[in-house]
Amino acid sequence: MLRWGPSSVALAQTSLTNRSSGIGSKTNDDLLFNFEKDQEHIFDQLGDQMHRVNPNLTFEFGPKENGHREFVISADGIKEAFPAVEALYAAAPSLPRWKCTKFRPRRKPLDVSYQGVSVPSAQVRVKVDPKGQTANLTVFIPGFAADKNRTYQALSFLLLDGALGEYDVETRVDQISVAAKPNEKEQTYSLEDLPKAFDAALARK
Repeated sequence: MLRWGPSSVALAQTSLTNRSSGIGSKTNDDLLFNFEKDQEHIFDQLGDQMHRVNPNLTFEFGPKENGHREFVISADGIKEAFPAVEALYAAAPSLPRWKCTKFRPRRKPLDVSYQGVSVPSAQVRVKVDPKGQTANLTVFIPGFAADKNRTYQALSFLLLDGALGEYDVETRVDQISVAAKPNEKEQTYSLEDLPKAFDAALARK
């Protein structure tokens, strides 16, 4: 996914229409679908339009796949901006070549890096501790150092956001802790297996 912030499909077309009075809706769609041809100019305008709605909103464009592209409207993990995401999603026009998605969805785990620390996703384990309608999660990252706790907290959020999706992390996860490794008796899950285990744990409550 290619990620920029901020924008929405509806406001994107408004922005491009204002750019030239002679541009029709089909041309607007073509400009967005092939944004790489004028990326900097187009996204400068999109950013300005979205900031007028909510400064926390971001978006992602997916790659072209069989003549279609996914457009994700995100609150960038900020729960207070969720209503703005919902409103923009509801207002998004129906376009044949686009799949519009609200909130970053669950994705295949990817390696992450932040502030000079890189974490291979395959080495991460997660403990799920259900607490009613939510759960506390402990993310085990090899090499975790307490003096870099803020960095590892940010890395754990990136990993969980990808594995569980933006909406579930903000609404169904209570506390997130980070540690180096679990003890032998703790049941933990890989990021690949986490979504199924997380859903099953909360379904039992």
